[in-house]
This record gives sequence, C-alpha cells and structure tokens, in this order.
Amino acid sequence: MKKFLYILLAFLVIACKQEAVPTEVADGKLYFGEKINETDATGISDSVVGFEKGEKRTVKIKGTIESVCQAKGCWMNIVDDSDESVFIKFKDYAFFMPLDASGKEVVVSGVLSNTVTSVSELRHYAADGAATADEIAAITEPKMELKMMADGVIIYE
Repeated sequence: MKKFLYILLAFLVIACKQEAVPTEVADGKLYFGEKINETDATGISDSVVGFEKGEKRTVKIKGTIESVCQAKGCWMNIVDDSDESVFIKFKDYAFFMPLDASGKEVVVSGVLSNTVTSVSELRHYAADGAATADEIAAITEPKMELKMMADGVIIYE
C-alpha cells in the first residue's frame, strides 16, 4: 500500500508540473502559444488610448517582463517605456512563461481589458510572485488594472 501511495504521489507531482516549453525557437526568439509576429506591435500606452472600463480590444503589445508567476509561470506582468503595465494570463492555460524571464523584451498578442481585480485575487498573485507576508497583508483595496488573455508571446533572448 505504501508503495502504491508513493507511486501515486510521484505521478501527481509529474502531472502537475508544467514547464515553459516554447512552440518554436528561431532567430533569437522564443515563441509560446500561437506563433505571432511583431508587426504592428505597439507600446501599452498606445494601445489604451481612449480605453473605457469594461472594454475589450484585440491588440499586439510590446514591453519588458516585469515579473512572472514563480509557482509555474502561469502569468506575467509587463511594462512599457511609459511605465504603463499589463497583467497577462495565457489562453486556455495552454502555455507558460519561463520563471527566469523577468527583464526580457516581449511581444504579446491577445485580448486586452480594463477591469477591477479583487483583493483576494491580488493577494493570490502577490503570493505567486514571492511577495512577503507583510506585502500580501498590505493589499486591502481592489485595483483597476489592464489585463490581457494572451494567445501568443515572443520572448527575445
């Protein structure tokens, strides 16, 4: 019985462990999800001109990865030259980002929205991002933020 439990535990660990595996690697670029190109990619601030609360837009943005979920790479936050930022998750949980991708330049394609994030969700993401207990406890208000559901990402090596 013990042997069965160890095998089951090992299986669960392996099954739950997702890795950031690019769909393609070419010319110093790592492609994740759908293969996209950088044509027509704009800065975040350019993509949100006149953006209304609750509005959704399909866009292609470029920026720098500010942070990545340290649990398994299931989200990232990017920032552009104007310090505008976007919180990004990945469509259908189909791909993940490398945990060490912070600081790298990216192009991301997907649906951008301007929504309110709850305190519990903000605390969850802070914990995933390796925030301290004090930093997590300091989150007491919901936050209006730009979010994107990405279908494709290019990371420049």
